[in-house]
Amino acid sequence: MSDDSPKEEILVNVTPNEVRAALLENGILQEVFIERAARRGLISNIYLGQVSRVLPGMQAAFIDIGLTRTAFLHVSDIARRDDKVDAPDDELPGIRELIKDGDEILVQVVKDPLGNKGARLTTFVTLPSRHLVLLPRSDSVGISARIEDDEERNRLRSLVEELLEQHELQCGAIVRTVAEGATRDALQADLKYLIKLWDVIQERCSNHQVKSLIHEDLSLPLRVLRDLVTDDVEHILVDSKEEFEAMQSFAATYLSGAGPMLELYSRRRPIFDLHGIEDDMRKALDRSIPLKSGGYLIFDQTEAMTTVDINTGGYVGHRNLEETIYRTNLEAAVTIARQLRLRNLGGIIIIDFIDMEETTHRENVLQVLERSLARDRARHQIMPVSPLGLVEMTRKRTRESLQHILCEDCPSCEGRGFVLTAETVCFEIFREIMRQARQFDFDEVSILAHQEVIDLLLDEQASSLADLGEQTGKSIRLQSESLYPQDQFDVVLM
Repeated sequence: MSDDSPKEEILVNVTPNEVRAALLENGILQEVFIERAARRGLISNIYLGQVSRVLPGMQAAFIDIGLTRTAFLHVSDIARRDDKVDAPDDELPGIRELIKDGDEILVQVVKDPLGNKGARLTTFVTLPSRHLVLLPRSDSVGISARIEDDEERNRLRSLVEELLEQHELQCGAIVRTVAEGATRDALQADLKYLIKLWDVIQERCSNHQVKSLIHEDLSLPLRVLRDLVTDDVEHILVDSKEEFEAMQSFAATYLSGAGPMLELYSRRRPIFDLHGIEDDMRKALDRSIPLKSGGYLIFDQTEAMTTVDINTGGYVGHRNLEETIYRTNLEAAVTIARQLRLRNLGGIIIIDFIDMEETTHRENVLQVLERSLARDRARHQIMPVSPLGLVEMTRKRTRESLQHILCEDCPSCEGRGFVLTAETVCFEIFREIMRQARQFDFDEVSILAHQEVIDLLLDEQASSLADLGEQTGKSIRLQSESLYPQDQFDVVLM
């Protein structure tokens, strides 16, 4: 671990129906992973699917893998066997040349179902271990871009190519970041495990029915060991004896170096109360995030994209407006990078920094944003500041955001983010009474509505309500309904 690398700590909280893992850097929460028994993620799961429908116009197909919604498979995730990884869609073969309705096909989930969209699939299976990712349907060897030393990259490439040839495998592999400095024996042990796993998967394919799960990824505590443990991790606290022992066993078999990091947490204080993790998670669900300087950020997450707006708030600076804006934007860049990881926001992200006049200021803010995202495991791309002063970026979306996991649409506004005012509802009630009076014969009408609406009808709108009663010749009764949201009402004819 280098001197300037942050000290990492992993906390694992286990309850009967939910497991949570938190990654901290220098005591500050950076990422949260949640797995619920009723909603385990599907990423990396392998299914024997059946082609449900081929869509030539989209160069895609829907695959039935036994879930509620059919999953999506694009032609680019099939045609790479012809070494056309980067070929544009018009150079790829037609999807009907590759698959047809009713075909059985082995697929792997690369994106969980998100919202109303089904899972995203690929036919190019990847099997990860500690140091390697086996690519059974490829023949190339790739090295993680985070391994920057050319000599080490060449050493690892030569070692892996030699091992693949030694085992007479027509497969490819990716060398993961944690493999930097790994010995030949460590790489060979990983490769043997992956070969055995692939053999088991192929055997299951011949014995399982179509539309069934062939291979399920590891549980969250074990994935934490496999994917998150690096030289920067100092210790891993687990508050469940059962999971602690399972992680110890897994570490002893595959990750001997991770064993000493594991520690059973047995104190009375809940593990996620350490370092204020619970509070940080709740704040990550807020639309507004305050900055220490007095400014604040506004996050708006929609189906199409996420927008982030920066405001100076009460911060006025000490010299001039440009300095105020520059300092606020610098602090915002660091906070945005952390919040993107913590909230697990993906897809298109538009950041509206406060306009800066000086070119060096704009460049410095962009550099701070890029540095702050350097440790983000999700692949991302940041574009230069646009002519409108916006920073456009993308972040790979593989699992649902923290908000989508923990929250649901408000039943009152149905996710719109607003409800009709009490005054607006009063006017709607007036119109509905007029409409009913013209169509039906009745003596009395009862209005059932939220207390705020009833109060307004008895106060500011009392004279209008009385005029309406005289105009229609009907008696109007009011009844408060505590379970009604503000914009709901009923007009009952008596």
